[in-house]
Amino acid sequence: MPTLSILPPCDLLIVGGGINGAGIARDAAGRGLRVLLCEQDDLAQHTSSASTKLVHGGLRYLEHYEFGLVRKALQERETLLQLAPHIIRPLRFVMPHDAAQRPAWLIRAGLFFYDHLARRRLLPASASIRLDTHVAGRALKPAFKRAFVYSDGWVDDARLVVLNALDAFEHGARILTQTRCSFAERVDDHWLITLRQRDGSSAQLSARALVNAAGPWAGEFAQLATPNPSRGGLRLIKGSHIVVPKLFEHPFAYLFQNPDQRIIFAIPFQGDFTLIGTTDVDYRGDPATVAIDADEERYLCDMASRYFARPVAPSDVIWRYSGVRPLLDGETGDASTVSRDYRLQCDASPGVAPLLHVWGGKITTYRRLADEALALLQPLLNVAAPAWTATKPLPGGDFDVLGTLSAVPDFSAFLARFQLRYPWLPDSLAERYCRLYGRRAERLIGEAKSMSQLGSELVPGLYEAEAVYLLDNEWATCSADILWRRTKLGLHCLQGDVERLDAWLTLTSEHRISASCEHGDGG
Repeated sequence: MPTLSILPPCDLLIVGGGINGAGIARDAAGRGLRVLLCEQDDLAQHTSSASTKLVHGGLRYLEHYEFGLVRKALQERETLLQLAPHIIRPLRFVMPHDAAQRPAWLIRAGLFFYDHLARRRLLPASASIRLDTHVAGRALKPAFKRAFVYSDGWVDDARLVVLNALDAFEHGARILTQTRCSFAERVDDHWLITLRQRDGSSAQLSARALVNAAGPWAGEFAQLATPNPSRGGLRLIKGSHIVVPKLFEHPFAYLFQNPDQRIIFAIPFQGDFTLIGTTDVDYRGDPATVAIDADEERYLCDMASRYFARPVAPSDVIWRYSGVRPLLDGETGDASTVSRDYRLQCDASPGVAPLLHVWGGKITTYRRLADEALALLQPLLNVAAPAWTATKPLPGGDFDVLGTLSAVPDFSAFLARFQLRYPWLPDSLAERYCRLYGRRAERLIGEAKSMSQLGSELVPGLYEAEAVYLLDNEWATCSADILWRRTKLGLHCLQGDVERLDAWLTLTSEHRISASCEHGDGG
């Protein structure tokens, strides 16, 4: 029978385990607030794992005169490259010039602004190149003679969410996945909250403040929490991506301008693949069931084929994913031009418990959003603590000295030290561990001194030690959590692999429940 429990009160209850919710949880917990974050599914299961996986200023936003957003994003790009150098890394983009689209002088002017709108220390400036002599030109049609190169960053988006949640947890926050906020009522200076878990059990608690970071569900949650809510002017936009076998061997990415004035990216992905996206389509369905349609898939293939010497066909696609972006509605007709900025709406008055709505946003600016959220909430909670997240690495990102921030993080040097310490690890596995977990890879390996001590290989590249680490430390509960959000090993799975992992997870769960009962912890 489902049970009802009473949880300790908290200062801040955050609804939504995407990047904004996890970022706010990390910031608030680090300032000493009692924080609880609830997520109805897995961390980053929806919008925050369905991005193009870039930390970028948004070069195309300059055309819409969003200079403030671009500057803010460029500043954060520099910060994030230092905070998580294992999961965020520099990436050079090649933009072939098509004279029928934008004139060269306009592109040069835009890149000049992009280079200089914010201080840039870690990334090289833009440049003009000849495609007939540059390695990136080999994969393109010979009709393209000239290109521009500029810098941005690549990010493992789902892991960025998990690392923020992990840091929040290590600062005292409670993180509850598979848990939905089913009831929220203001009672004078606090909120009375009911949380419902996937198994039907529920819990009640009180919170001094409530944060609505529910992403594409933010409007729906606003209706639950307040009788006459503002929906924040959200516009739900579907963005879809495809993954194909790699189309080029070099480390550059591409930005392609298309005749409809939209752009798509083609990005090196997981070593053996190329990621192509994204689309921008208005969406009115359930965000939990969003999926790419045939028209979107054809569009991405056609636009990529316009540039690549080797055509891309729907039959080449080995993985596809879609997400719903909750964007600020500027009442523009074209979904691709809707602003990626955010707005924080704080509903508060003396003696009344605050409610903070998070409308819109993008991965690159999540940390700044969280900082601004705390600036609004702290005075209302009679708390004064300094901002701190801009200078403290995310878990695993402290390559050089524990707890400090290197001016120029050197992943290659860290990987070399790691390989010297664990010479028995295959190079590819050592690099993957370092990329995903950074310094925390040492915790994953534990006392193991050989491959056999990492346990059985559950699916290609996944050994028991890593799976156990993810179950124990990163809120993974099922094969999809492990294969698609904590890692991308699902791309390498063959027939029957997922079923074998599911069977191992079931057996492991049964053993844990049995051990818990034997120790008197199972009630």
